Amino acid sequence: MARGSSAGYDRHITIFSPEGRLYQVEYAFKAIKTSGLTSVGVRGADSCVVLTQRKVPDKLYDPESVTNMYAITPNIGLVMTGIVPDARASVKKLREEAAKFKFNNGYDIPVSYLAKRAADTAQVYTQHANMRPLGIAMIIIGIDVEGEKKVPQLFRCDPAGYYVGYKATSAGAKEQEANNFLEKRFKPPAGSNVAVDPKLSHDDTVQLGPRRVLDASRTLLRREDMSATHVRGPPASSRCSSRSPACRTCSAPTSRRTTSRRASCGTTTSPSPGCQRTSWRRS
Repeated sequence: MARGSSAGYDRHITIFSPEGRLYQVEYAFKAIKTSGLTSVGVRGADSCVVLTQRKVPDKLYDPESVTNMYAITPNIGLVMTGIVPDARASVKKLREEAAKFKFNNGYDIPVSYLAKRAADTAQVYTQHANMRPLGIAMIIIGIDVEGEKKVPQLFRCDPAGYYVGYKATSAGAKEQEANNFLEKRFKPPAGSNVAVDPKLSHDDTVQLGPRRVLDASRTLLRREDMSATHVRGPPASSRCSSRSPACRTCSAPTSRRTTSRRASCGTTTSPSPGCQRTSWRRS
């Protein structure tokens, strides 16, 4: 076998090539690009947005049943890019993981921990010869509740089991073009290697973020060919100031926004104008 050739070294996932490469894992990354879809995620100051292409491969399909976006909890969702059956199997496991965490601990699973569990599962699939890597890249968005603060989070997990938080990221066929656009938007200042965090407002995140990135990737888009969703916490300048014992609207961020709520004492209270709920919304 000649060095530099993949012949023989890609027959099992547990065999390293002389160059230290795992070809089966590299093939999984290529499987993501062969889906022909591009997904983008951007994190703002108080929200996260993901946008992806949606292709209906057969005219007989019901378009409403074709999606790459999935809700894990009311506060956390993700977009999958790659092989659809792998994506649905992973979503099922993550939902079970989130439900089990809440049952055992009494509060919602943090976004970073969910991303870690997803990455751990993907990494295990690279260690055994009787398994194959998952041909998906997942972009996870959500809102973490830290005391009175609600922090938007954006993570990306790949088939190798690597995960990290991002200010903005992309996955899929036009990943490189989209990342080039994002790097220009998040260009570090002179003399620094750390990308700036522009703290985009919700409107800028939605309107100037993912849509322009896909435009920059020279992808022809129609409204019916796109799916987008976002999670949003209360703006930093807009906090609930009532804090009365009877008003519990701010204490349960996983529910949808309500106009009134009946407290345990029997009184009906309304949230203050600055109180905004967190929810997973898909459009």
